[in-house]
Amino acid sequence: MARRTFLCRLIFSAVFSVSIINIVTHLSSPTFFLRYFKPAAASHSSLFCPQSDLANDVLVVLRTGATESREKLPVHFRTTLRCVPNFVLFSDLDEEIEGHVVHDVLDGVSEQVREGNDDFKLYHHLQKHGRKGLDQKVITAESGSAKGDYLNIDNDGWKLDKWKFLPMIDHAYQKMPNAKWFVFIEADTYLVWNNLLEYLNNFDSRKHYYIGKHLYIKDVQFGYGGAGFILSNPAMRKVSEHRSVRVRDYEDFTATHWVGDCALGKVLEDVKVPLHRAFPHLQGDSPSTMDPSSSKIDRNAWCYPAVTYHHVSPSEIEDLWNFEQSWFKRHDILLRHRDVFMEHVRPQIGGSISQWDNMSSDEEYDGHNHATFSDPLERAAWKSFNHCRDVCDSKRKCVQFSYHEGRCAISYAFRLGYSRPDSKVQSGWMTDRVDALFLSLESQCGVRDWFSPQEGSIVAKRR
Repeated sequence: MARRTFLCRLIFSAVFSVSIINIVTHLSSPTFFLRYFKPAAASHSSLFCPQSDLANDVLVVLRTGATESREKLPVHFRTTLRCVPNFVLFSDLDEEIEGHVVHDVLDGVSEQVREGNDDFKLYHHLQKHGRKGLDQKVITAESGSAKGDYLNIDNDGWKLDKWKFLPMIDHAYQKMPNAKWFVFIEADTYLVWNNLLEYLNNFDSRKHYYIGKHLYIKDVQFGYGGAGFILSNPAMRKVSEHRSVRVRDYEDFTATHWVGDCALGKVLEDVKVPLHRAFPHLQGDSPSTMDPSSSKIDRNAWCYPAVTYHHVSPSEIEDLWNFEQSWFKRHDILLRHRDVFMEHVRPQIGGSISQWDNMSSDEEYDGHNHATFSDPLERAAWKSFNHCRDVCDSKRKCVQFSYHEGRCAISYAFRLGYSRPDSKVQSGWMTDRVDALFLSLESQCGVRDWFSPQEGSIVAKRR
């Protein structure tokens, strides 16, 4: 055990050293990491906001619904939106929350659809009675992450949400027609504003751009709404103009599909604006549920700057904001996924944490199936937390485990997971293996910052 502790410390020190070397040698420094001049921000001397000419040309559009807005919006006013000069809140009910106006965007759906489609049952209640009599369970970050977004289709708020995407394009464009960029997020999306501005600096806003984390439904590729998606001004105008003479066609399409981000993707496909794939900068998971080893389209997540996370609960948003503020006050470099994991997530894990579910699920052992295993450690894994730890320890690639009332689960991928204060679940990590994993991911990093067209220098020359 003493040797393992020594190795653990040695490996983690190596990880930290490599990060420092990267910072000194090849990580790019943003061009505008200074305090922003927004009056509301300037009145708080401890607040860090970026200074950028681009900031005033971006409209952030946050989409929500009456079944969640009062629970999920307030934290954004204290955190992610503090430095944003221009933002608008769209929902299914006109209301005011903590002094901020929330707009009903569904008046952009034709009256025929609103009156004839069962998806609008909740909407009619809201327009007639407001919140009175609502019996809607707020979908938390945890349930969303565990079940998957597109499995909540029986929820009335979810049925209504898909109708917001297309009309909110018109509403947002009318709100700020001269904006260069329109950034769409949800109430459980965490936005790293500093990194977003740096990311957009690589694109020419005069071109047609549709930027997002790619998903498919059948043959339609679209930017996943929860991870956030971005449209340039020309793309917004093109969508709005094209849809304006085909409203019925796209409402019919929306009615037959699960989600509105797919309907928007269909319009953009029809007007020949391709999706620029934004993985790994835009993420569909939170740091609590994200596997740091994740990779898609030959890109890993670990090495690259973070712009969004999704399925982030209000308390997690608060914690991430505090971490981000601290980070940018101490560093003049981009915040990357690895920084979030090494400095924010890693300190939260240990050999044993009670009332915590780290989402282990690759192998499971319980009192019913234990006799089917030939290995004595696997047969005994269900008996106690210590037995569960022993079976994870015996498997070289196991990095974490959890134990709950006669059930042991282990995983070969790392996840932080969530607090479960009303549960007896207990979780643990093989911390030396976690540090070795982080070190191996660090060794893959090069000098690249963004997966983008790298047009920033071109735009600067034209000016």
